[in-house]
Amino acid sequence: MRLDKFLKVSRIIKRRTIAKEVSDKGRIAINGKQAKSSTDVKVGDEMTIQFGNKTLELRIDKIVDTTKKDEAQEMYTILKETMVDTIE
Repeated sequence: MRLDKFLKVSRIIKRRTIAKEVSDKGRIAINGKQAKSSTDVKVGDEMTIQFGNKTLELRIDKIVDTTKKDEAQEMYTILKETMVDTIE
């Protein structure tokens, strides 16, 4: 499954266009390598996503084409969530 579709279906990022923008800006790494929106993801991959002030590390546990809202979190396991302090 494409990275941008996985992010949308798993509801990590709400819209696929936003998921595409985030990944194409180099803010997502899969297994330590920078990923684009078209990168294929598979079960067992570890992903790091840099949001504005938060970094999320997760492992992909399951891939499905469609899911219900309450089942979306079964698709991944959060390994680490780090808040980044902004200096003004």
